[in-house]
Amino acid sequence: MSKLILALDQGTTSSRAILYNQESEPIHVAQKEFQQIFPEPGWVEHDAEEIWASQKAVMHEVVDKISAEQTITALGITNQRETTVIWERSSGKPIYNAIVWQDRRTADYCEELKAAGHEKTITDKTGLLLDAYFSATKIRWILNHVDGAMERAEKGELAFGTIDSWLVWNLTSGKQHITDVTNASRTMLYNIHTLAWDDELIDLIGIPRAILPEVRTSSEHYCDTELSGLKNIPIAGIAGDQQAALFGQMCIENEMAKCTYGTGCFLVMNTGETPVQSKNKLLTTIGWQIGDKVTYALEGSVFIGGAIIQWLRDGLDFFDDAAESEDHASSVKDNGGVVFVPALTGLGAPHWDSSARGSIFGLTRGTTKGHISRAALESITFQVSDVLDTMAKDLGKPVNELRVDGGATANNLLMQLQSDISDIPVSRPKNLETTALGAAYLAGLAVGLWDMETLKKQWGEDRKFTASIDADDRIKLKRNWQKAIERTKNWLD
Repeated sequence: MSKLILALDQGTTSSRAILYNQESEPIHVAQKEFQQIFPEPGWVEHDAEEIWASQKAVMHEVVDKISAEQTITALGITNQRETTVIWERSSGKPIYNAIVWQDRRTADYCEELKAAGHEKTITDKTGLLLDAYFSATKIRWILNHVDGAMERAEKGELAFGTIDSWLVWNLTSGKQHITDVTNASRTMLYNIHTLAWDDELIDLIGIPRAILPEVRTSSEHYCDTELSGLKNIPIAGIAGDQQAALFGQMCIENEMAKCTYGTGCFLVMNTGETPVQSKNKLLTTIGWQIGDKVTYALEGSVFIGGAIIQWLRDGLDFFDDAAESEDHASSVKDNGGVVFVPALTGLGAPHWDSSARGSIFGLTRGTTKGHISRAALESITFQVSDVLDTMAKDLGKPVNELRVDGGATANNLLMQLQSDISDIPVSRPKNLETTALGAAYLAGLAVGLWDMETLKKQWGEDRKFTASIDADDRIKLKRNWQKAIERTKNWLD
């Protein structure tokens, strides 16, 4: 009997299901996009029931393809982090749309908390900056804006979860309300040193403790599925998408780093068993917990990565398919002096400016679609380079290599630009979808399908990109980028 692992990868714009064999090769994949909801400028929502419907559909799609000689040994979950769902325990119905990690509606409340002197307490306990990015203020907003929600939460009638919790709840027909340490560490309510929900932070934000899920490790047999047609599959791995990608890239040694290129870009470095407090506005977070061992990480989050190409496609009709962006960008030898700052939802690390907005500088009569497309691709790499430079400051030495993953890494020009602008080797694996792979690894470890040595051997490199421009050109490009960034900041009053 051939043993398989089912990985659920619930992302910001789509839900995917992937079946992996024992060699960690994907054998069946299904993907389904779902609606993005923008009720007001800076607000981003999802229909949580649509998320579940899309995830359930792709899960059934791949499971229906397995043969009688194959069996699913375990299920692993990875998910968009910080996105916040609150639902009724009795009915399982959300009381409001999911508020997405990109959403900025609570930025003013975060500024009030900063003005009251609470940021240091939050950072010291959680490793996070006080920002609307994280779940805590989103929870507070829903409880304050849905009639009767706060009172119902205090009575224990409501449940909060990040998307992993929402999926597990539905996979078990409402019998399990859990999360793992990686997702808990992104709520701004979880103490990454004591490994527990923090009473001081819960009281500070004003969230009833009864609403919070139980926190578990990232790799263990939590429970079994209870869905019709999908019963008794062990749910055995959970990790937020960026931590799952770090694990899937086998960045299991200290100072190994990866960057995932998706809707946003997320650069994460393994810092071992000791949390490193950033002095340069990076985040200290939990990478994963296996057994009693907790691995910590440093992270820099870029809010708009591949989403800028999606926006050019859908918002401006620049091209019909995102893959065409490489053709447009390759049609010109350089950016023609154009610099694109994709701050559509503010700026993430290391700037953390929620009032910044997107802008394009250097337009002339000679500017073409090619120049703007190239500048858009470059904007992704500039943002990642800023985070790499910031990590180097925290470490006191440069990062030696960057492992990359995510669908956008199939774009060879983007990867070459990253190496050119950052002056660092960029290593692309054979399997680009390491987020789902990391969830599969964590689940497979929990049920004994793999051990760590086997997984290290299975990781393989597809191609390594090395810098091909001279230092003067790199300096000029980065100088223009920094000039554009400074002119984009503090746009909103």
